[in-house]
Amino acid sequence: MNKIKELFSKENIPLNDEQLKQFVTYRELILEYNKKFNLTAITDNDEIAVKHFLDSALGYKYLKDNWQGVDIGSGAGFPAIPIKITNQTLNLTLLDALQKRVNFLQTVCDKLNLQNVECLHKRAEEHAKDNLERYDFALARAVSGLATLLEYALPLLKVGGIFIAYKGDKVEEEISNAKNALKILGGEIVSVDKFLLDGQQKRSFIVVKKIKKTPPIYPRGQNKPKNNPL
Repeated sequence: MNKIKELFSKENIPLNDEQLKQFVTYRELILEYNKKFNLTAITDNDEIAVKHFLDSALGYKYLKDNWQGVDIGSGAGFPAIPIKITNQTLNLTLLDALQKRVNFLQTVCDKLNLQNVECLHKRAEEHAKDNLERYDFALARAVSGLATLLEYALPLLKVGGIFIAYKGDKVEEEISNAKNALKILGGEIVSVDKFLLDGQQKRSFIVVKKIKKTPPIYPRGQNKPKNNPL
């Protein structure tokens, strides 16, 4: 618990006792369920605190209270659940294509008493059919290349909404390859923020703003965003 508090304090992210307890319970659930099926290769307590909790939560600085957001390919809940713990005014939809992970996410939300979070067994392109331009923000961490992620995320965003892609250090090629997708889908990169996670690991946030409506034919189905990026 002290490690989590120390890490977040260094980044000027205040956590009260209840939030700290939620992170500890979350970590316990990850380790428990990781024995049943693969959630993460990171199982050291301190590494979970740095590489999952802190890394995820740092995206909170781009978000406003009461915003509605979607996490694409949520997996074990990163980055959405640490962000939700950090700012509990947010309304979140967590999407994942594996039912076992969705069940885990729902268990986490129930155990942590997280309100206004829906956990759905859906792919982003399937969810988009009935949820175009619904969200203020979208998140994705360690899912796909930027061009693919843009096709998943931008159709879900309101004009003026933002997409935050969690990336490593080397992002220039991804950004270059995504120029066509940005143009077609109505996005604009507003910042590429590089930083050292806990003073060690090189990380980046690519922040994309939706500046115009996305043509209604997107996102394409049949896994085309991944297999044949724009």
